[in-house]
Amino acid sequence: MVSAVFVATASAIIVLSALSMWRLAVGRTIYDRLLAAGVVGTKNVGLLVVLGFMFKRPDMFVDLALTYALLNFIGTVAAAKYLARHPEGGL
Repeated sequence: MVSAVFVATASAIIVLSALSMWRLAVGRTIYDRLLAAGVVGTKNVGLLVVLGFMFKRPDMFVDLALTYALLNFIGTVAAAKYLARHPEGGL
């Protein structure tokens, strides 16, 4: 049986991800959109960890969360390097 704490945590993560997705879609600048993409990635990592504990398999889900976090970090660094070299063009 899933406890109420896990359901509340997962619900909060989903709501925050939805708000960040809205910011990702209508951000005024490219930097707002990149920040929102990072937040969505971070919230998804948290959701994967919570799901791992809900299904009583945290070992597998934490491995997936770490992989996703690493890909999110590499993507953020790549976008930041591109914007540092081409500040006028944007993405």
